[in-house]
Amino acid sequence: MKIKRAEIALTILVLAALACQAGLIPAGPSEPGGPLIQEQPQETIPVVVPVNVDAVAQQDTLVLIYERVSPGIVAIQATTQTSGSLGSGFVFDGDGHIVTNFHVVEGATQVEVDFISGYKTFGTVIGTDLDSDLAVIKLDAPPAELHPLTLGDSSILKVGQTVVAIGNPFGLSGTMTVGIISALGRTLDSAHSTPDGTFFTAGDIIQTDAAINPGNSGGPLINLNGEVIGVNRAIRTTAFTEAGEPVNSGIGFAISVNIIKRVVPVLIEQGKYDYPYLGISSMDDMSLDAINALGLSSFTGAYVTSVAANSPADQAGIQAGDQLTSVQGVFAGGDLIIAVDGQSIQRFDELLAYLITHKAPGEVVMLGILRGDQNMDIPVTLGKRP
Repeated sequence: MKIKRAEIALTILVLAALACQAGLIPAGPSEPGGPLIQEQPQETIPVVVPVNVDAVAQQDTLVLIYERVSPGIVAIQATTQTSGSLGSGFVFDGDGHIVTNFHVVEGATQVEVDFISGYKTFGTVIGTDLDSDLAVIKLDAPPAELHPLTLGDSSILKVGQTVVAIGNPFGLSGTMTVGIISALGRTLDSAHSTPDGTFFTAGDIIQTDAAINPGNSGGPLINLNGEVIGVNRAIRTTAFTEAGEPVNSGIGFAISVNIIKRVVPVLIEQGKYDYPYLGISSMDDMSLDAINALGLSSFTGAYVTSVAANSPADQAGIQAGDQLTSVQGVFAGGDLIIAVDGQSIQRFDELLAYLITHKAPGEVVMLGILRGDQNMDIPVTLGKRP
């Protein structure tokens, strides 16, 4: 897995002035005992070195972050029956639980965990979540080696914030890269397939341009407070190396820490986690032609394109589009979800992120629906993903 590298260049401007030299004034004929012409003293002009105080302060912050959090970040070597993989992870608690990606340890017959101190030990995978691509490893290690990282709050993140990724790219443990949050609330396909063979959606994903490469998977994304705000998961790219590895494109994705805070404790206790389930598919980022063809009066919301049979949405009466329009593949007559529990939404991504981070199977969610010209609220009792 790879993400384009972003570096902070710290620049010190040096303004140098040429020192003026006073040369020796040539002496003309002089009378014996006449005045001796002396060399004039050279004037010294000091070199002025302006310092970018903000850049130096940020540099010091990054150094401090690395020194504080790197002892809690590990490199992972997973061995399968046919091959192996490299990844990263971090210490979740003082009981020896390590958080990483599911795809790092998938099918592993042996998992080695290496600390930056040089300590190495084997661990056991005790919980996996295919929907979010998370896994928990349990290991026995001396308390002095276990440095749990502080978890932040991904609900207060802003696009443009500086973030840090620390991990094990290409087996280079303890590597730190820097970037920004490029976007919030993205979605990715999960590794959990539906009964008809398609994949469920993983939501509340952070997009970043911090450099993430093979071996970074499972490592933490960290804010300038030294708090974990995500777990690095994947990159998006169209280029590959000769070895078939994806090339850094500057578009990387991390699982938000608020998902981690909900999922990981359950994985530790039960080994698996059940996600809330509506049972709908949606069309996002509709063109003006599609909006006009559907006869929608709102440009934002989650338009329902299909409803799974006997799903919670189906049982609640949510409707999908089924009427032909002038735009190929676009069917009118479906509900437009514009709010959830009283909070307006602009995209299906926002609906999914809300459900994943705030709701559980069996709970009731109130969907604000625009059906034609009629606004309505429909309660839905959430199920769990089949």
